[in-house]
Amino acid sequence: MDTFRSPRSLPALTRRALWAALALAGLLVLLWFAEFHVGVVQRLDARIFNGFFGIGERPHVWGLASSIAGLCDPSRYVFLCLAPVAIALARRRFLLAAVIVATLLAANMTTEVLKPLLAAPRPAGVTIHHVSEVSWPSGHATAAMVLALCLVLACPARRRPFAAALGAAFAVAVSYSFLSLGWHYPSDVLGGFLVASIWTLLAVAGYTTYQEGHGRGIHEPRPRDPAAAEALAPSAVLLAAVLLVAVLVAAVRPAPVLDYVSAHTAFVVGAAGIGALAMLLSAGFALALRRGPQSR
Repeated sequence: MDTFRSPRSLPALTRRALWAALALAGLLVLLWFAEFHVGVVQRLDARIFNGFFGIGERPHVWGLASSIAGLCDPSRYVFLCLAPVAIALARRRFLLAAVIVATLLAANMTTEVLKPLLAAPRPAGVTIHHVSEVSWPSGHATAAMVLALCLVLACPARRRPFAAALGAAFAVAVSYSFLSLGWHYPSDVLGGFLVASIWTLLAVAGYTTYQEGHGRGIHEPRPRDPAAAEALAPSAVLLAAVLLVAVLVAAVRPAPVLDYVSAHTAFVVGAAGIGALAMLLSAGFALALRRGPQSR
């Protein structure tokens, strides 16, 4: 008969994943409280939203944003979800494939349950466009981020850094798109990212514990995990490329860029924060998986 396992007896990766999930759950609660009960946060959220929606009103931006955001509509999203599952199956990681399916379903279902439960009106007159009260957390943000993290989980260790950069870029592109369309507030995006990350971490904890309990991966040789610098390199290159483009644009048209940043400082900082969080979650997840049975 199995006895209760103390936290110290759990695999190291399991402990890290559980502590990280707990920390993100606490952050999720704080984010919800701040968004619905702290006026300064609500006004800041609205200012960032207005910046995105102002850009989205341009016809060429609206069309492109609609196409990108539509990738997480259920009819298309289900096909995108086949990618991490197919990678796991190709690697003959059948249990991992099942875990990925369960994680995708759990994260998206959690968001769909939370949205009506936490529905509440936002402050009137602070945005230039009405957003549905049933919007926190964002289902599209949850879908994009959990897909990105499951892609990282499905890939072999040497490919995870590249999957993390690709996944972060996808999550940011989808989030920027539906923000420009006026579907959600920026805080809805952050909530969706956190829900996706919590469920993926719980999946890692359960999968790691099961693998270790059945003695898999302990006596089998495995390729060297990438060093921390290698794990973060693709995301760092992506970030450097974005910064380079921004610098070049500012150099070509310094006056208009400075005027825009000065007039929309909250939007610029908020947009950068969303991108940074997506990259931090994805790259950090790849970095955390450098040890444990999933690294094979």
